This record gives sequence, structure tokens and C-alpha cells, in this order.
Amino acid sequence: MKFAVLSDIHSNIFALEAVIADAKKHSVDLMINLGDILYGPIAPRATYDLLMQHEIVTICGNQDRQIYEAKAEDIASNSTMKFIIDDLGVDPIAWMKSLPFDFQLNDDVYLCHGTPDDDLIYLLENVEFGYARLRSDSEIIKLLNGQKSKLICCGHTHTPRAVSLTTGQVIMNPGSVGLQAYTDDEPVVHSMENFNSMASYSVVEETGGSWNINHIKVPYDVKQAVSECEKRNRMDWVHFLTTGRRI
Repeated sequence: MKFAVLSDIHSNIFALEAVIADAKKHSVDLMINLGDILYGPIAPRATYDLLMQHEIVTICGNQDRQIYEAKAEDIASNSTMKFIIDDLGVDPIAWMKSLPFDFQLNDDVYLCHGTPDDDLIYLLENVEFGYARLRSDSEIIKLLNGQKSKLICCGHTHTPRAVSLTTGQVIMNPGSVGLQAYTDDEPVVHSMENFNSMASYSVVEETGGSWNINHIKVPYDVKQAVSECEKRNRMDWVHFLTTGRRI
């Protein structure tokens, strides 16, 4: 089995187009999408339309849920959310609602956005000091809460990683297709940075009972994404997209 793992597209159709084209060059059997798909000030509806042209195993992310759970007051107080809701229309929101929280791809491969229990918790990173540091082996195993799959694919942190556990399991994060840095205030104020502007995804291949994990960085026309963010006055995203660094 050889498959491409995508996560955290965040409405960046320009990065997504580049990743899909690159994945085809690797002759993957399957594409997987780990969520946080359409939230962002770039091109939510166009991103959805592109995804609908391909067969992709997809699960829900926390910000997908944030879109379809948004109340009137949430939309009124968040101009980006209003743009997303207006741009998407009915069908994409219904599609997000239909997505599973997680997915057991086969006996060996399990998919989640955050952890098997919570789409808001980082499985591999602790950010209590304001920056990301890798959790201990025992911390990660505890967060797995009994999930025994040999390969666990997670997203949410926008940080490409592959971590081997003492249980013999491997956990991989493909990083983010669409956004290479951000700052968040939950659970504490922290920033994630990849220090580049390239789209990120991974190609995973099972070889003789082990996993060949290839983290791939793909250049794309960042200026097109930046232009859309400027239209929505999201200069923080302009900085994140162009530098891959926190503000």
C-alpha cells in the first residue's frame, strides 16, 4: 500500500493543487485528508470543489466542526467566518457535517485529527511553554487511550513528524498543506512554525511490515494565496504564508 497523507489545507486551493499534482507523480494508491479543510480567508468553496473531483478518504478537523457549529453571534463577530459561510453555501457545510471524527483505514492504519479522543489536543506536541516540544513516549501512549494500530496518522499541529513508540507503533503527521505557521491561544498562547512557505504532505508506503514515510515540501504560487488574504484584511495570514514564522 502506498498513500498520500494530507492535512490542514485551510482553504488554500493553490497549495492543494500543487500537492495533488505532486502526489500523482508518486503513483499513490490512495489519498487521505486528516481535516481542517475549508477554514481560512483564501478560497473555501473552490477548495471544496477541487476536492470533490478526487476520491479522498477524509475525516473531520476541529475547524471544520467550528464552521458547521457556528452560531449567528460567532459569524457576526468573526469576519473570516462570515466570509467562509457566505462563500461555501449549503453543500460544503453538509459535507463537513457528514465527515467522521476518525477512521480505521484497515487493521494497521488509523486516522485522527488531534488524538483518538479529542480533535483539539495535540497528540505529539506539548505547547505549555508557548512553543512545541515533543511529548514523552509515555505521554503519547496515554493519549492514544488504547488505540493499537501499527501506524497512526494525525494532523492539527501543522508540523511534519514521524515518531516511533516503545509499543512498536509509528505516529506520523504530514504537516499542513495550506498554512506553515500560526499562533493560537488554546490551551495557552503558543505558536507553530515551519520556517518556509512550501506546502507540506507525506507519502507513506508499507514495505515488508515497516513504514517508509517521506515528508514532502512542494513549492506553489504563494502570492495567489496572499492576494486572497489581503482582500480579507488578514495580514497575519499574509505573514504566516510568506515566512512560515510567527509574528
